[in-house]
Amino acid sequence: MASVAASNRQLSIIIPTLNEAGCIQTTLAQLQPLRLRGHEIILVDGGSTDATLALSLALVDRVVQTPAGRGWQMQAGAAVACGTVLWFLHADSSIPATADTLILDTLHRTQTGWGRFDISFTDNHPLLKCVAWFMNHRTRFSGIATGDQGIFVARTLYDRVGGFPSIPLMEDISFSRKLKRHGRPCRITQTLGTSPRRWHTHGILRTIVTMWGLRLAYFAGISPERLAKYYSVTSG
Repeated sequence: MASVAASNRQLSIIIPTLNEAGCIQTTLAQLQPLRLRGHEIILVDGGSTDATLALSLALVDRVVQTPAGRGWQMQAGAAVACGTVLWFLHADSSIPATADTLILDTLHRTQTGWGRFDISFTDNHPLLKCVAWFMNHRTRFSGIATGDQGIFVARTLYDRVGGFPSIPLMEDISFSRKLKRHGRPCRITQTLGTSPRRWHTHGILRTIVTMWGLRLAYFAGISPERLAKYYSVTSG
């Protein structure tokens, strides 16, 4: 693929991975039209032991390797990004075909500096539809976004708030809280698809209880380090 000058790359798509061989090619294939339009894809791998890197090399502009942990991985991706807008995307996402235009036009129109997508699950289970509805409306009213929602932010604002924190869990919540001090996120209602694999693996109701419990504990002041230890046990 022909190289595109860094000055033309408006959007840097940063994808943290850890053993994502089962989904990474599908996600990256959806992003190739954006790449052809001049945006860059940065894959930040946290030490995959499967075929994630081999499957990704031809479909990204840059690979960065770091210790595992989404906060650290997204920091590392942002550090090498050339774009004026950073888009942090999970490896199991399903992307609207015009996601780049939606992001850039929304930021230009709202002047908020950051935003997120509504989400939907790539599964029609009734409980998951309810989960997606609550997630979208919770973010709408709280102004706090999560990683599943594809947070995007102007590079200047990212630098102003100091980027993602160096914590092992709740990095997206902490980052959103910092961004919210500069304004509420803009919302893209065209949905970003997210995989239900975690919900099916651990059970939908159990996952709901676990995630709400972790967030409430975090807001109550329990450290992300303690929460990460608990989460590793309960999700193991």
